[in-house]
Amino acid sequence: MAVIVALGAFLMTLAGGWTAQRVTDRRHLVLGLAGGLMLGVVGLDLLPEALRAAGGKVFGVPLALLLFVGGFLVAHVAERVLAVRQAAHGAENDDGHAGQGRAPEVGLAAAAAMVGHSLADGVALGAAFQVGGGMGVAVALAVITHDFADGFNTYTLTRLYGNARRKALVMLFADALAPVVGAASTLLFTLPEEPLGAYLGFFGGVLLYLAAAEILPEAHHKHPALSTLMCTVGGVAGIWLVVGLAE
Repeated sequence: MAVIVALGAFLMTLAGGWTAQRVTDRRHLVLGLAGGLMLGVVGLDLLPEALRAAGGKVFGVPLALLLFVGGFLVAHVAERVLAVRQAAHGAENDDGHAGQGRAPEVGLAAAAAMVGHSLADGVALGAAFQVGGGMGVAVALAVITHDFADGFNTYTLTRLYGNARRKALVMLFADALAPVVGAASTLLFTLPEEPLGAYLGFFGGVLLYLAAAEILPEAHHKHPALSTLMCTVGGVAGIWLVVGLAE
């Protein structure tokens, strides 16, 4: 049953990526919405789940929060290192200015993290159906609905950092397939709760950095419009609705 439900997540992820492709003429609105979706996923979904699952504290601080901050710092350091290396080699951005473009590797790494998150979604889905039908349905609702946002963000992140459309589509397909693989894996084993919570904390920090330091500033750079801001708020509200319905 979990694998069948995961096929719905597969289709929703592809739908999210397709939507991101079709609205490229409103790029600032796409980025504003993506930033809001990512902020909502981190603050309202990933971090609460990580705090619940990751277990105890390390020197007075919950492990999930330490890894959350660690994920933020790792994303920041990785982007700075890659950006400096790109500038040193005279890389150009879309406008032809040397050293000003984003490092494509950052976009691919972020998309890969989204794939890992979707894989964890599939594992959680399979585990929920092992607990009981009611739990499985609740988790299925959350996974299927927010996988639209995952597909949207995976494609947007990959393209934002200058990767070719083909690479973005490959990452989108991998993200769509991941929940199916994760759900199928629970037929063989179940991932322990604490490592899953630790991963979600770290991944949340990475996503928050990308949303706050990259996507939202880019969304408002050339189009500081109210419509862009409303897309961001709408993205957060949409994830809130999904989380609330799943409870």
